[in-house]
Formats: sequence, C-alpha cells, structure tokens
Amino acid sequence: MTSYWFTEAELPARLPLPGDARVDTLVIGAGLVGLSTAQALAAAGHDVAVIEARRVGAVTSGATTAKISALQGTRAQTIAKRHDVAVLSRYLAANLAGLDHLLDFCAGHDIAAQRVPAITYAQNESERGAVRAEYEATRAGGLPTELVDDCEVPFPTAGAVRLREQAQVDPVAVLAALAADVEARGAPVHESTRARRLRRRHGRVEVETEHGTVSASTVVVATGIPVFDRGLFFARLTPQRSYLAAFDVPGPIPAEMYLSAGRPTRSLRRVPTDTGEVLFVGGSGHTVGRTRSAAAHVNDLLDWTERWFPGARLLDRWSAQDYHPVGELPWAGPLLPGTDDVLVATGFAKWGMAAGAAAATVLADRVLGRRSPEWAEVFTVARPAPGTLVAGAQANLSVARQMTTGWLSLAGHGAAAGDPPEGAGRVERRGAHPTAVCTVDGETTAVSAVCPHLRGILAWNDAEKTWDCPLHGSRFAPDGAVLEGPATTPLPRR
Repeated sequence: MTSYWFTEAELPARLPLPGDARVDTLVIGAGLVGLSTAQALAAAGHDVAVIEARRVGAVTSGATTAKISALQGTRAQTIAKRHDVAVLSRYLAANLAGLDHLLDFCAGHDIAAQRVPAITYAQNESERGAVRAEYEATRAGGLPTELVDDCEVPFPTAGAVRLREQAQVDPVAVLAALAADVEARGAPVHESTRARRLRRRHGRVEVETEHGTVSASTVVVATGIPVFDRGLFFARLTPQRSYLAAFDVPGPIPAEMYLSAGRPTRSLRRVPTDTGEVLFVGGSGHTVGRTRSAAAHVNDLLDWTERWFPGARLLDRWSAQDYHPVGELPWAGPLLPGTDDVLVATGFAKWGMAAGAAAATVLADRVLGRRSPEWAEVFTVARPAPGTLVAGAQANLSVARQMTTGWLSLAGHGAAAGDPPEGAGRVERRGAHPTAVCTVDGETTAVSAVCPHLRGILAWNDAEKTWDCPLHGSRFAPDGAVLEGPATTPLPRR
C-alpha cells in the first residue's frame, strides 16, 4: 500500500549516517515538521543535521491528503469547548501562519499549489447541528467562514460550512524541495538511520544510531509520536489510522476540499495531474490495532466511492497514521518542562500540514533564541486544560484494557497446527513466548508478539500485512522491522 504521491516522485536516495558526528542541532525525522525546522535553522546559518529511519516522507507526511486549512472538520468547536475562544483564536492563527509559510515556500521553489475552499459538510440531518456549531466557533475564532445550503457533489449533504482561500499541494514535492534546500545550505540529510538511544553526557545530548552516535547541543524529535519519550507523550496521544485511495473518475470531480462533520469520515479532494484530474477519497479511520479487520475499513471506503462515483477506477490505496492529543491541542516545545536541549512536536490530529509548518517555526525560533509570534503559546507543552485530565484518564484506561485483554487472550492458546494462509496472521503462545506468525508473499515468519515499547500484545493488520500495537501505535513489518510509532527496536525472531 504505497502512497499515490510516490508513484512518479523523483526523490534521490540519501546515504546513511557515515559514522559519529557532532552538530549544534540534530533533527530526528524527515517529515514536514523535521525538514521545515531544519530548513529554517540552516537558512539562519545554524549547524544542523537530519536523520531519518527510512526515507524522506516515508511515514505520515508522504501519505497525507495534503490539505492546508484552518477549517478542520469540527475541531474548532471541540477546542472551544475544552479551552476558550482566546485559545481557539491562537490555534487558528497558527494554522493560517503555517498555511502562508508553506505557500511562500512553494512559490519560491516552483511547487504547484491550488487555492481552493475547504468545506465541512453534514452527511445527514443529524450532523447539521455540528456544522452550525463549527460555523459559530470559527467565526468567534476569527475565520471568515460561511454557511452553505447546497454542495456541488453527487452524494447527499445537509448543509455545510465553507472557508475560502485554503490550499492543497503535492506533499512529496514539498518534502523533496525542503530536503534539497537543507542540503544546499550545507546541512546533511541521512536516510536509513534509525535513532535508538538518547542520553545526556558532558552537557550535550548524544543520539545513538546503528551507524554511529551524533552529539548535539539540541535535539529536535519530529517523529509523529516522540521516540525517547521521557515526557510521557504516549499517555497523552491516541494513535489513529485512516485510509486513502486515488481514483480515475469518468465524470466531474468536486473542485473543493470536503470533510464530513460526522462518521464514517469522508474526506475528498481533487489532484491535478499532467493527464487530467484524480479524485482522493479518505476516511474510515480507527484507533491503531483496535479493529477486527482493517481491510473492512478499506472496503467500506471503496464501496462508498463506487456508489457515488460510478465507473471510478482505483489507482492506488494506502493509509496514514496520526496522533490525536487528549487535550485537543498540538505540542511544540521541550520534551520535559524546564529543559531546552530536547524539543518535540506532536499531536496534530491529522492537520499536520498547516499546524506542522507553524510548529516548525516555533521550534526553530526556540533553538535560535528568537521571539515567537503570540500564537505560538498554543503549542506550549506544559499546559493545564479543563477536561484534559479526564480525557487522559479515559484514554489510558482504554490502553490498560487493551494490555490486559491482549495478554489474557493468550491463556490456553498454544501453537496452532500449520502455517497461516497467505495474507493472514495470528498470535499464539509457544511455551512462555507470545508469538506473532504470518504468511506474506509465500513466506511464513514468526516474531515476538510483544511490542518492545510497553509490552502490548500485537494485532494483525489484514489490510497492510503488518503487526500493529493497540497501546500506542507502534507498527512492524512481517519480519519484525520497525515501521513507525514510539518503538525503536525490531521484534525478535522466534
């Protein structure tokens, strides 16, 4: 399941870290936040380097729909309820600043960007109230939104709220330009270099990788969910998996960016290409590792598209992972309060294009000692918020249930006879060892079924043929290799 954006993308392979290194700032993660932070630092003449466990944009940034918008479904009303209008206004201002920053970068690097309206629509009468509430919240927060009665789409709607002059881009084109700009300024970008350990030594931060150790004055952890999580961010985030597909459609494609106000989530945008336009449809999400069948979510998305866009031809399908903060606001700042040597950015709740670009500005300003805009306060890490403790407790109770259920499910389940059929996986107990067994492309492999992050029992993802942790979203290939999430070590072979 490879992202459509990589189908014809031309990204040069970059060498791993050649050995031990010493820099002023090390950025971990070559997604939008990491590369934008590195680019801002390099542009200021700062000594910076980037390491990436896989390839540039290999995880969330290269799989996004790449909508850049301050209208984000029904988030404004949710933030206003949890916090207040002043906080919401800063959040919206941060997203508009991120949008402007990205569009300025695109204009300066000959990257196509389309200015189009964003629309949150009601799928039925029961969602009309949420649309109205979003309109009122965004207006109170300073956005010039408007209510719309009819949408120019083939599927049913019951009203919508619209924000004009938002944007959409090809995210991989942006990432490629960011990485090239960073390197052109003398800062290296190393791929296939996974950070495995972080420690403080002699007043500096050392990051150990499989290819060497990097010593830095400051480390920026831009990995979706922070690895080396001494700030316990995993306890404040819920990992969400959502699905996307690209279609060649014989009829007209909606010109605006659409997102439903309720569930099942439906997200749409058009993608201009050299040979015409492509329709993106996304949604059908769930918490990572907590579904009976990920493939059923994919099929739900494909069936919906076939129903409302007859003759649509599937080009690609893939998925993306995002992290929803229990306090509803993203973070960009110190890993631990009172320290500035390790910084993190996370919790963008599927809106990491605009908010991520803003967060990168906040991180770069902090490293360079520059004064940040007033809206930067919304990214403060140590932030009390009404209801956050309750939401956090509920999220972590759910994690605890997943932990308990996973281990109890192994009781009395010894090794099964025979290999799993093609594309299938199962968890069984071999002696005292929970073991994950699967068959993919004719090869059967057995690895530990225990996530090395916090020892959750893994679940088989039948859509992507991966092992997913239902606790905090770590994901592994059939052979145990780490794909994403807070885990930094592979699953041992059994």
